[in-house]
Amino acid sequence: MEEKITYFETPGLKNTETTLRLAAERARARGIKKIVLASTTGKTARRALELFGDEFRLVVVPHQYSFSERQRFPAELKAELEKKGHRVHFGTMLFHTDGFYGTTTPTVMAIVLRTLCQGMKVAVEIILMATDGGCIAAGEKVVAVTGMGRGSDTAVVATAANSNQLHDLHITEIICKPLETKSWPAGVRPPMKPEPED
Repeated sequence: MEEKITYFETPGLKNTETTLRLAAERARARGIKKIVLASTTGKTARRALELFGDEFRLVVVPHQYSFSERQRFPAELKAELEKKGHRVHFGTMLFHTDGFYGTTTPTVMAIVLRTLCQGMKVAVEIILMATDGGCIAAGEKVVAVTGMGRGSDTAVVATAANSNQLHDLHITEIICKPLETKSWPAGVRPPMKPEPED
């Protein structure tokens, strides 16, 4: 079997349109109806809603509450998405539980996944979160769309699993990712770029 992977020279916001288009194309080709999408401020979720219409069910995963000083995902967008049959899930960000019950495993997991790219770490994390929250079923095939800080630059096809059954989660296809990768030392959060004024 041969399949195309798109590589972006650099990560970031400028790749969002292409990433969303490639994700939709692969979802159609595989008969996948759910797209799990990371969206911090709602801009990527809103764009996905515009591009996809009713073709796919979106499962949008923003930052959990208390991750930063305020919740940046707009309440009105959550209501709009849910009114249209999509889900928005504010679950525990599993790879940001450093020191939880005395373990550093989440940090190690995040660092290992970032060897592929930041988006790969986020893809695994949001699939686990969405499955734990009942938004997707364990064993369900989904497309996950993620990125590094702002916008989207990574998309994968995956078989979903709950966090307590991590061995059942499988990334079966890489649709796109940036060539440039970056990780951070244990205990250091990735830098968040300030949002531009609209």
